[in-house]
Amino acid sequence: MSPQGPQDPRASRVVQASRAPRASRAGTALALAAGLQFLHLAPAAVRLPPVRRTLARRTAGYGTAPGHLALTFDDGPDPRSTPYVLDALDELGARATFFLLGAMLERAPALGRELVLRGHEVAVHGWHHRQQWYPAPARDLRELRRATGAVAELCGARPLWYRPPYGVLTAGPALAARRLGLRSVLWTAWGRDWTAEATGESVFATARPGLTAGATLLLHDSDCTSAPDSWRATLAALPLIAAHCRAHALTLGPLRDHAVPPLARGAR
Repeated sequence: MSPQGPQDPRASRVVQASRAPRASRAGTALALAAGLQFLHLAPAAVRLPPVRRTLARRTAGYGTAPGHLALTFDDGPDPRSTPYVLDALDELGARATFFLLGAMLERAPALGRELVLRGHEVAVHGWHHRQQWYPAPARDLRELRRATGAVAELCGARPLWYRPPYGVLTAGPALAARRLGLRSVLWTAWGRDWTAEATGESVFATARPGLTAGATLLLHDSDCTSAPDSWRATLAALPLIAAHCRAHALTLGPLRDHAVPPLARGAR
């Protein structure tokens, strides 16, 4: 067999030319994917304190009702813990908004109805407690519609509010919530009551600087996504929080009384 001669430069140019469109298409696809990911994550900037305090006060949970502090609970309803929280709130004469997980409500529908019968407000926290880091608009709408329908049917009350798991508000769930007539709302104060080290005193001490008129306080009535038995720290903190509010002429109540306007009824 004779050795190959030198490569025809024209053939090399043809190969390079054929590769160029493929490289260009790949670069365009990567740029488009990066752009979509940026747009999906952009609403999560509301978690940044400067954004909360200035550009996104309503989404953050700042209300305008005089002397009102919104009390909210996430991750229930949980038969092991929520009844204790309800009894404590009855003793304190306080009402709250409970952001419910569809999967938890499905297991304890009677407890969802009891929340409403005791005068509390029910809202939507999603079906599962997981972060929505990547764009999946069809999935986001499907899961949020399922959770919203479960809250309305099993609790007997139409929810007005949506709070994303971990407070990470991405575009897919935000748009799905708006389509379903829910206003997205986070919080302005928390007690870090989900940790294994939490106590009633630590929860109150952490929350205390944010317990002011117009604030929205985040607590948890379930440990389904938290340290085991961490709800007991929340329970122990409630009398301390209530006493602080009485001393400062603040009224603990649900978001419906907080003057954070829900979306117009029927918004889609």
